[in-house]
Amino acid sequence: MSFGEKIMDYKDEIIADLTELIAIPSITHERARCEEALNWMLKKAESFGLVTKNINNVAGHAELGEGGKLVGVLSHLDVVPEGNNWNSLPFELSVGDGKMYGRGIADDKGAALINLYCLRVLKDNNVIGKNTVRAIFGTKEERGMDDMDEYFAHEPLPDIGFTPDSDYGICKCEKGHIQLEIYADTHDGTTLTQMHSGKAPNAVPDTAYALLDCTENEDHQLARLADAKKGSFEFYYTIDGLMVLSRGKAAHAAFPEKGLNAATALIDLLTSNFSLPSLGSVPNFISSYIGTDTDGVMLGIKMRDNESGPLTLNVGTVHIDEGYATCTIDIRYPVTADGEEIIRKIEEKANREHVHVKLLDHMPPLNVPEDSQIVKILSESYENIMGEKPRLYSTGGGTYARKMGGAGVAFGPVFEDEQCNMHDANENLSVDKFFKHAQICCESFYNLYTKG
Repeated sequence: MSFGEKIMDYKDEIIADLTELIAIPSITHERARCEEALNWMLKKAESFGLVTKNINNVAGHAELGEGGKLVGVLSHLDVVPEGNNWNSLPFELSVGDGKMYGRGIADDKGAALINLYCLRVLKDNNVIGKNTVRAIFGTKEERGMDDMDEYFAHEPLPDIGFTPDSDYGICKCEKGHIQLEIYADTHDGTTLTQMHSGKAPNAVPDTAYALLDCTENEDHQLARLADAKKGSFEFYYTIDGLMVLSRGKAAHAAFPEKGLNAATALIDLLTSNFSLPSLGSVPNFISSYIGTDTDGVMLGIKMRDNESGPLTLNVGTVHIDEGYATCTIDIRYPVTADGEEIIRKIEEKANREHVHVKLLDHMPPLNVPEDSQIVKILSESYENIMGEKPRLYSTGGGTYARKMGGAGVAFGPVFEDEQCNMHDANENLSVDKFFKHAQICCESFYNLYTKG
């Protein structure tokens, strides 16, 4: 029997606690709710007899052991907005068809709770460790990860660690991550009077709507064109003009090709029937330099490498009304590429269209050597539970591994063949695979805690 299997003794308690944690709607911009989730986790840790520390209600940790290397296992308690089209209540844990559903079950509350229980298992079994292990919890991962900047301003960086906030096996490469705002001084369109879509740059928006001041002939023509376009469109007549509703499919911005962007689909439809100047500078920029592509080809930034794969691009939000026009763009670029050069090329294109570029966030890529100690320990832990070695891979997703100074990687909790709907409606994890992750994670905690 591996040590990791001992966590199965706590299965019923884990599900009960997960029910409480999912019920806290800790959407990343709702600070009071995020603080509530953090304090819930730290209070639970104290009930297990663990030492805790809260850093300014932004991040905190539960700790076991003293001396040796500092091991950090990082997870986050904030979640993206619930979105639309759920088959169950997003902030209520529900179980059906062998799966658990709820916002945060896969990203990242489920894994965060398992981290805490791994410490409890070590403590309850009186394991003598050589190192100090911290389960570190953040609340701004979905908003740029500056929570970890604040945490590590007060606490030391781990000597070694991981974050269960990706897929299995071991993610040794994370693409560079750029978030930009493209905006105009004012909305200068005439036909397009309003457009709104999306709540976050790092999610593919599944709905968008536009209000148009157009003729009856133009709206009939637009409806005919919609039949030939990718996406689903609905037309409504209001006192403010024609409203066009676009429906797409949500997805994580790291994998925009898995979704259908309702905003870019709507702009593509509108530009097929109206002149670009009549729609305004921001829709003009999106149409001219992004279109419905997700690879940056129209911006001249399409690229890939053998280490981490292709660049991806997502238009996450578009907000246009009288007096303002803005959109956000999320880019994940290969680990061997130059992020500053990518930004320069976009600024060059923006200047041509008389719109501005504001850098919201830029995280350089991460590339951990295959022969590093953390890769070796996690590989051993995985093999002890699964009976096979884990694959090494790269991702466009951004995790707390970037905040560990090259000492950590992303590892689990989602298995390769699992469709968990992260950042989409009906986010879920298989019950069986969730507890398989729990065993792998517990085995990893044990090895990191006890090895010199």
